[in-house]
Amino acid sequence: MKVFLKQDIERVGMAGEIIGVSEGYARNFLIPRGFAIAVTSENEAFYTSRLKKLEHRKEVIENKTSMLAEKIAHLGITIHRKLHDDGKLYGSINQTEIAEALAKQGINVAKNQVQIEKSIKEKGTYSVTIKLTSRLQPSLKVHVASE
Repeated sequence: MKVFLKQDIERVGMAGEIIGVSEGYARNFLIPRGFAIAVTSENEAFYTSRLKKLEHRKEVIENKTSMLAEKIAHLGITIHRKLHDDGKLYGSINQTEIAEALAKQGINVAKNQVQIEKSIKEKGTYSVTIKLTSRLQPSLKVHVASE
């Protein structure tokens, strides 16, 4: 049975695709939960044209995201904080502060996209990953300096 997926389903397909699945899986799981719509011979042309529009939109988004990833990879930010005499911070640098510093540079990312491997508690230069998509994860240099 052919179905048009309304959202991404792991190990099945991506939103906007027309896929073939078993009739029981479609009628008992995908369609009742609103994950898919049954494709008949009458409405197949409509969903095929919709698929082409979605593919074009995804392509444009991927282009913009890859340009943003390249911009982030070549960018470095500096955060000024108060330090102890031994070079340690009063507190630590978190995802929100890095996201705000990027916003000042004109790059808007959510704080949950900023991934810090090890907490930043001393002055120095650190590598932080910005997760834009599952494939695009540019690395950003964060320099922590004293005020």
